[in-house]
Amino acid sequence: MSTNVLRTADGWWVVLGDRAVPVDTKAVTTAELLADRPTVREAAASGEPGTPVADLVALSPVTTPCRVVAQMVNYRSHARDSGFKGDIPPAFFRKASGSVSGPGDAVVRPSHVKFLDYEIELGLVMGAPLPVGTVVEERDLPSYVAGLVITNDVSAREVQLTKTQFYESKSYPTFTPTGPYLSLLEPEDFAHLLDLRLTLSVNGELRQDRTLADMIVRPAQALTLLARFQTLDAGDLLLTGTPGGTALKAPPKAVEKIGALLPPAVKWKAFFKSQAKNPHYLNPGDVITATIATPDGRIDLGEQRTPVADAN
Repeated sequence: MSTNVLRTADGWWVVLGDRAVPVDTKAVTTAELLADRPTVREAAASGEPGTPVADLVALSPVTTPCRVVAQMVNYRSHARDSGFKGDIPPAFFRKASGSVSGPGDAVVRPSHVKFLDYEIELGLVMGAPLPVGTVVEERDLPSYVAGLVITNDVSAREVQLTKTQFYESKSYPTFTPTGPYLSLLEPEDFAHLLDLRLTLSVNGELRQDRTLADMIVRPAQALTLLARFQTLDAGDLLLTGTPGGTALKAPPKAVEKIGALLPPAVKWKAFFKSQAKNPHYLNPGDVITATIATPDGRIDLGEQRTPVADAN
């Protein structure tokens, strides 16, 4: 069974139901904690009464700086929403690790951003180096991936689309809420990954709801493709794509064809004028709730609950 770990300003905790037991470790970073797994296991087996989880303020269980890499268009439902047909070529992009924030921290909308979108994603936390040239088979996943986290790949859509700039549009501070738990997996847990269900709601309205079975490029293949050019180390984070249901969707084909004939400035002005009528973009005061778990609770990454606020 997986073991859930929580990080607070006071250190690391093993979560046992509604209680949490402190981990007697000197680890400061996620990588250091992963190198001290025996101490985590000792805390889990200690039998201490612990502290109510509700009394703890969770920080991101992925410490920074670290590499944050993301997969693009990696669920069939998201591909349909985005207007893709046929084979989807695997693609990756980087996010600044300064975008990583805690699971209860506000997502802050920059003053120049109007079209703020959400993307729930399963995050893989590396437990060992992945050198360039590594080939990862399904059976090898436990050798490289230590655990899982909930992430939200928050996106400033007008920056992403008009500038074709993924790095900027997804890297503002607070644009990668992470946690609450780092779910450390045992080798036998990896057989249950496809049962994981991702759900995201805004103000109680369900927007995204899919299992990993909807995924196009699964974790072992993704790591193999990424290792063609990118080294990863313990504590680094790979976001594995989002299901359908985001606010942004491709326009109808007829509108897209007409838009292709227009100068870029005119096209984007018309597109965002139509998007202004879309009520699904995030606004100050909204609350995003995200969960990832298997139906039987064998793997349960907790609940991420993040409000949305405007920059001061």
